[in-house]
Amino acid sequence: MHTLIRGSLISAVLLSGTVLGTSQAVAADSGKITIMVGGITKMIYLPAKLTEQLGYFKEEGLDVELQSQPAGVDAENELLAGAVQAVVGFYDHSIDLQSKGKEVTAITVFGQVPGEVEMVSTKAAATIKSMADVKGKTLGVTGLGSSTNFLTQYLAAKSGVTSNQYSVLPVGADNTFIVAIKQNRIDAGMTTEPTVSQLLKNGDASVLVDMRTVEGTVKALGGLYPASSLYVQRPWLNTHKEEAAKLARAFVKTLKFINTHSAAEIADKMPKDYYGNNKPMYVQALQNSLPMFSPDGKMPAGGPETVLQVLSGFNPNVKGKHIDLAKTYTNEFVSQGK
Repeated sequence: MHTLIRGSLISAVLLSGTVLGTSQAVAADSGKITIMVGGITKMIYLPAKLTEQLGYFKEEGLDVELQSQPAGVDAENELLAGAVQAVVGFYDHSIDLQSKGKEVTAITVFGQVPGEVEMVSTKAAATIKSMADVKGKTLGVTGLGSSTNFLTQYLAAKSGVTSNQYSVLPVGADNTFIVAIKQNRIDAGMTTEPTVSQLLKNGDASVLVDMRTVEGTVKALGGLYPASSLYVQRPWLNTHKEEAAKLARAFVKTLKFINTHSAAEIADKMPKDYYGNNKPMYVQALQNSLPMFSPDGKMPAGGPETVLQVLSGFNPNVKGKHIDLAKTYTNEFVSQGK
């Protein structure tokens, strides 16, 4: 059912893309670049806002507007429709889309690992000790067809639980995820920092699977899983290489900043509404997240193969199909950075 829903969405978007192709070209040629982020306050996507805050887009002579959608799949649809020039979302979408005949390429990798955590509600913790225990349970994801949905299905399948043995409920991220846990609408769910730290602090949930670190990700998925990234449609990339190089340089500067500054120093650069009245918790959440960020924006060796293996395990769009991984990412532009 979820696959059918997502397929229908993509079909509609692909059709609309043929109509909006002209407006996409006009938007790109106006000099302004609109980047859609799959949840801009999620820590996994922090480099997007931080780059703006540090002034690195302007340093590169770019006019960038950041927009936000609650889930990566929604951001992906905006890209396919030609409404935006780039997306900050999970790299795995580029593999999934290639299986549908659309060429999307990641030009900067932010996260070596997903940064995602499967949280189990305190009330369900007695019966859910591992992903093998989710039969008959309701699991929260940011959106149907999102990367949290991909990873949830994989982790369950790896534990011997098929997708028809549990329910998946799209609950978004941040406060909507927390509310879903508190109201017992979900027994467990996949989310990111700072939501993880907030749930732990309030005692509403505990960690079931932790993919914020290299060690935890290798244990859960069998290898590095490059996740948060900046990706664009290849036709745009082929005609806007100068802009792509500038974007990559700006983000590489940010990744270097992240890797040479403390969590507190990074938090000081973020807008106040990102941490509200609890800056210490935000700093702690950021500290927990620092290991996931790439030091140089390059695709980690073996990463694409791990992602393909995960998707091939359950995704009918990808399973059994030839995927040209070389077309799903490029290090060409991050390698130009100083």
